Amino acid sequence: MATSHGLLQHRTVMITGASSGIGAAAARLFAEQGAAVVLMARRVEKLRTIAGDIAAAGGRALVTVGDVTEPDDVERAVSRAVEEFGRLDAAFNNAGWGSIGTPLHETDDAVFRQIMDVNVQGVWNCLKRQIPVMLEQGHGAIVNTCSTAGSFATGAIAPYVAAKHAVLGLTKAAAAEYGERGVRVNALMVGSTRTELMEQAIERVPQLEQAAVARAIQQRLADPLEVARAAAWLCSDQASFVTGAGVPVDGGCSAV
Repeated sequence: MATSHGLLQHRTVMITGASSGIGAAAARLFAEQGAAVVLMARRVEKLRTIAGDIAAAGGRALVTVGDVTEPDDVERAVSRAVEEFGRLDAAFNNAGWGSIGTPLHETDDAVFRQIMDVNVQGVWNCLKRQIPVMLEQGHGAIVNTCSTAGSFATGAIAPYVAAKHAVLGLTKAAAAEYGERGVRVNALMVGSTRTELMEQAIERVPQLEQAAVARAIQQRLADPLEVARAAAWLCSDQASFVTGAGVPVDGGCSAV
């Protein structure tokens, strides 16, 4: 149910990767917290279901089907946000892709390219098109979904580790460039989370779940909502003095 006094009241927030997992949880939570949400992903039916649930609860949601690796798709999503709601106050650049897999020397070049395209090029495409709108407004907050793999080699496939290091680098560079002009940019350093991709991987390799949480203090997978809550805070004025940060949401994985 949308509230009249939430963290994100009177804000428009764009969410990528919004059709499942962390993105879907964020869509519902942000709407509950008063935001008009702009939902971008490739799977239209899933987006429509989420948007319908939000509308039924009294919230506002706009579906913008697209692929973050396609600049024109991102441009269309940003433009539609402004056309529909008049502004773009925040963005949660959450779309990502990875795989369990092979050692570096056995990894196909196509896998490397796909991981880089979705995780790095996708964030790049979003930043390039979201930031100009926020600069014109004089304010904005962007949260990029990174990973503990952006800080250290987690055992994930090597291109994924490289890609998430790049996401953190883009986050810090953007924060430094635009902080004086009212735009905050942060990253969530997310630990292993019970998303659709993770569930599929565990189904193929059951022992993966235990391995994924072995390093953490809280030895369990995160619920997507737990990550979405951190993103909501970073998008809100409650985090007004936080920028350029890699904020851990990892059950203590980075602490030990």
